[in-house]
Amino acid sequence: FPGWGSQSSKVQIHHNTWLHFPGHNLRWILTFTLLFVHVCEIAEGIVSDTQMKSRHLHLFLPAIMGFVAATVSIVYYHNIETSNFPKLLLALFLYWVMAFVTKTIKLVRYCQDGVPFSQLRFCITGIMVILYGLLMAVEINVIRVRRYVFFMNPQKVKPPEDLQDLGVRFLQPFVNLLSKATYWWMNTLIISAHKKPVDLKTIGKLPIAMRALTNYVRLKEAYEEQKKKVAEQPNRSPSIWLAMYSAFGRPILLSSTFRYLADLLGFAGPLCISGIVQGFQNTTNNTNTTEKVKDPSNSYLSSEEFLRNVYVLAVLLFLALILQRTFLQASYYVTTETGINLRGAL
Repeated sequence: FPGWGSQSSKVQIHHNTWLHFPGHNLRWILTFTLLFVHVCEIAEGIVSDTQMKSRHLHLFLPAIMGFVAATVSIVYYHNIETSNFPKLLLALFLYWVMAFVTKTIKLVRYCQDGVPFSQLRFCITGIMVILYGLLMAVEINVIRVRRYVFFMNPQKVKPPEDLQDLGVRFLQPFVNLLSKATYWWMNTLIISAHKKPVDLKTIGKLPIAMRALTNYVRLKEAYEEQKKKVAEQPNRSPSIWLAMYSAFGRPILLSSTFRYLADLLGFAGPLCISGIVQGFQNTTNNTNTTEKVKDPSNSYLSSEEFLRNVYVLAVLLFLALILQRTFLQASYYVTTETGINLRGAL
C-alpha cells in the first residue's frame, strides 16, 4: 500500500513543510473539534458509569479508541501531505466514510429508542455525525481538486518560490496549523541560537510576502483603485486609509477576531471556578443523596448534569485557558506582522 502511494510525483524542496492539499486549515480545525468532542464523550461515559453499581466499559472505551484513531489520522495526514503522497489519502477517506456510517447508525438507534435531544449523549453523537461528514467532504474536495485516485491525469503542483530558496528560513506561512499556533517550527533556530550566536545568515532572507517592495505594490494598487473610484466625483479625493484597509484589512480583521475570542474565553475561568466551588459545597452538604443507577438505559446525562461535575469543569478550565492563550498569541503575531508589512509599504 505505501509502495502504491509512492507512485505519486514527489517534488523535492529544501524544507519539509510544504502544504500540498486544499482545505488544510479546515481539516485541522475539524480534527481538533473532533478530539474535543471525543474528550466530552469519554467524560460523559465515565460520569455515567460512576452512577451505576456495575462497570459498563462500553460507555467510554469506544470513545477512547475514537480519540486515539482521530489523533493517528491527523499524524497520518500530516506525513502524507509533507511527503506529497495523495493516493494514501484513500485510506483516510475510507475511515471517514466508515466512521460517518457507524455514528449515523448509532444516532438512528437513539432516535428509535426514544432518547430525547436534551440528553448529552444524543447531542455528542449528532455533532460527531456532522464532523465526520465534513471531514469526508474535505477529502472529496482534495480528490476533486488534485484529481488523484479516480483521474488519469493528476494535477501537477509547484512549490512556492520561498520554499525553493535556501536563504528563506521563515516558515510560518508553510507549516501546519498546529505548528503555526505553537511556533514549533522555530525550535531549530532556538536550538542553534543556544549553541552559538545567531547571525544574519542563520536568520535568512525575508519571505517574498513580507518584503517592502511586495507590500508597496499591494498598497499602490489599492490606492490606484481608490483614485479610479473617486475620478467621477470631483468633490472627493482618494483616501489612503481606505487603500490601507483594502490592502491589509483582512489580517487586521483576523487579528481582531482572535482577540475577541480570547477575551470571550476569559469568562470561562471564573465560571468554571465558581462551578467547581459550588460542586464541592453540594458534595459536602449532600454526601448521601446520590443513588446508584441499576438500569444502563437510565444513565443518560443532560448537559446541565454533565457540567455540574467538578472534574469535567477542571478539564474545561484547562482547555479554555490553553485556547485563550493561543488565540491571544495569534492576535499579537498577526498584528505585529501586519504592522511590519504596512510600515514597509508606506
